[in-house]
Amino acid sequence: MRWETRLLATVTALLLGFGIAATYGAASLVTIRGQSVGLDFAMRQLSGALLGGVLLLLASRQDYYRWRTLAWPLLLVTLVLLLIPVLPFTTGIAPTVNGARRWVELGPVGFQPSELARVAVVVWCSMLAAKKGKQIREFKRGMLPFILVLGLVSFLILLQPNLSMATLVALLGGLVLFASGAKIGHFILLSGAAVILVFHQIRDAQYRLARLVTFLNPGDATTEAGFQIHQSLVGIGSGGIFGTGFGQGQQKLGYLPYAYSDFLFSTIGEEWGFLGVLTVVSLFGLFCWLGFRIARTATDPFGQYLAVGLTAAVGLTAFMHMAVSLGLMPTTGLTLPFMSYGRSSQVIS
Repeated sequence: MRWETRLLATVTALLLGFGIAATYGAASLVTIRGQSVGLDFAMRQLSGALLGGVLLLLASRQDYYRWRTLAWPLLLVTLVLLLIPVLPFTTGIAPTVNGARRWVELGPVGFQPSELARVAVVVWCSMLAAKKGKQIREFKRGMLPFILVLGLVSFLILLQPNLSMATLVALLGGLVLFASGAKIGHFILLSGAAVILVFHQIRDAQYRLARLVTFLNPGDATTEAGFQIHQSLVGIGSGGIFGTGFGQGQQKLGYLPYAYSDFLFSTIGEEWGFLGVLTVVSLFGLFCWLGFRIARTATDPFGQYLAVGLTAAVGLTAFMHMAVSLGLMPTTGLTLPFMSYGRSSQVIS
């Protein structure tokens, strides 16, 4: 095993361990039906990390080139799972939660198909880009198949609705295409079309428009979105250098919703201080550096594109989560990979 792979595994383990501790601290005073759920949340995180670790160990024993043959089956399974929350007669296994149908519940197991879509898109795009080679620079024979598939996957995610995840999936596909040598002109054309689509999605949904207005007016805490960002910044700012102490944060006391998931980075800033924030940023930075280094030294195009895409899936999600907590992006609802509460995200990451 190469030293990059060993160090990458160590960084991942550190993020998982830090995440379990941070989740417990963030949820230590959260109660459901009068019962504290901090320890329960931490144990669920641990079970997700263990399951993900077992799957990772099994996958690492296989030649990654086998994923090339699984690209189409994985994509088709993902499309079927993404279709389930959209259908009107599947509310029994895809209930509405907070105005959206993003979860599929199969007995005791619940997961978000959009989490799987991140991996499926990266694997499929890497496979097809490696297969097409220089044809990727042509529009009809090169780019068009990617546009159709990425458009379909993003559209199904939008119907849930989940604009931030749909945007992330499209970005990941675009990064794989960029790494494979697609024409810049094609990217400019597609980016223009994507901006128009996102604009219409924001305009047609009042809560998205409120988030954008809040981002453009960061001092306004009168709206729900503005209040969340304000409280997130208050939490990070009150942590100082060393933080308020493990489990001693105040923002989780009803001031900052989802302090253990959507705004975990803010909780880390409050309870672990600047040193905790610096540690998290450094670990994710090291993770991305190692991932891209592995991509650069891969011996075949599929391996290169796959490493770029999977590294970007973690790095982009982490960046967007941290940017939201710092008020640098509108609220997205994306969790912090390896760290935020959520077993489906934990297993897929």
